[in-house]
Amino acid sequence: MTAAVAPAAPSKALQGDAALVRALGPFQLGASIINIIVGAGIFMLPALLSGRMGVSAPLVFVAGAIAIVPIALCFSAIGSRAAATGGPYTYVGAAFGPFAGFLAGALMWICNTASSAGVAAALAEQAGNAWAVLREPLPRGVFIAAVYAILFALNAFGVRLGARMIVLLATLKLTPLFLLATLGLYFVDWQQVGWSEVPSWSALGSSMVLVVFAYSGMETALVPTGEVRDPSRHVPRATLSAIVVVVLLYVGIQVVCQGVLGARLAASTAPIADAAGAIWSPGHGLLLLTAGVSMTGFLMGNLFASSRLLFALGRDGYLPQAFGRVDARHHVPRVALAAHAGIALALAWIGNFETLALISGGAICLLFAAVSIAAWRAQALDLRGPGEPFVMPGGAWTMPALAVLTMAAILATMTRAQWTAIAASLVLLVALYGALRLLRRRDSAR
Repeated sequence: MTAAVAPAAPSKALQGDAALVRALGPFQLGASIINIIVGAGIFMLPALLSGRMGVSAPLVFVAGAIAIVPIALCFSAIGSRAAATGGPYTYVGAAFGPFAGFLAGALMWICNTASSAGVAAALAEQAGNAWAVLREPLPRGVFIAAVYAILFALNAFGVRLGARMIVLLATLKLTPLFLLATLGLYFVDWQQVGWSEVPSWSALGSSMVLVVFAYSGMETALVPTGEVRDPSRHVPRATLSAIVVVVLLYVGIQVVCQGVLGARLAASTAPIADAAGAIWSPGHGLLLLTAGVSMTGFLMGNLFASSRLLFALGRDGYLPQAFGRVDARHHVPRVALAAHAGIALALAWIGNFETLALISGGAICLLFAAVSIAAWRAQALDLRGPGEPFVMPGGAWTMPALAVLTMAAILATMTRAQWTAIAASLVLLVALYGALRLLRRRDSAR
């Protein structure tokens, strides 16, 4: 008897959202959001905020939560109505058309690439503290390249493998942080935590910019909406749950760091590790290791989500079609994965965390404002995807209006140099959009 021959696996790459696998449930999506939000910023923020706000620094996390909750509700509402892969690119485009969507998507990808490169540079610096040889340019470059190669491999062989790794990294880094934020409360000197000091407007404004940057990440994690099961239910549930968890974690960490380190906090270069070490001496090394795991987790989630943004731009004709193709066997956009990893790697080789983070900070606020307006527009037009959409409390305009006003107040604290950089980026994006549109018209005329 002749043995049956299994059909050969398809050799051609697949195209469009239908080729993606809806493998992400609310737990995986929520873990991805937390994984990206809790990246590198929280390991530096306690000292930076203490220097600006004094003993009242925990208040800025509460203020940041008040600012971020309306934005999270807007993301939940628009994410339940525009369920295709692309995140803010899809959301803004569905509400205001392709030009606005392209600007949102391209601007977001620039932000994601800069933040990925900045965190990779910070990870290399952390590793250099353990192995001095990594402070040299060549070993540093090889280390960063190895990190991106490993992350690419984990993402390139199926969405389920990448999703499991995101959950694992989130667990490894969040467990020590939650232990510090809860058990550390027993060691707090509450005289170091208060609400009596009233900061200046400039100190509060710069602190809010830092906190919004620390809370950002859901805009990236929600890009792979085309791979989420029942997005009308799971996107709102995962987004709001993740924000609540992050707010409680950040406030707890700030209180513990202040209450344990006191006046030493503002000068600390590793505030979380120093606080852990003051409570339990082996905790210093453990939290330094946690910082490395956290940064790696951020890079993993950033690559996973940002490659889907490039996929969406390729799918819709704003990038070469290769970006919109999906590997037939593993159902992942490998060209988009390689492009994002390669460009981020190049920036990490030549940049540093602080510079790259500042480039993306103001643009994130603009993106949040754009998505908030799109959420109002989508609800007003009653845009619908599969399932019953999430309805924002307070009507169609209350939460978007609060979000836009808050982002406008934060943007008002930005420097001229930051505004110049954002304006230059927008000019380049408009020029790119025009060039791509001309090419499409020329091809259609043939």
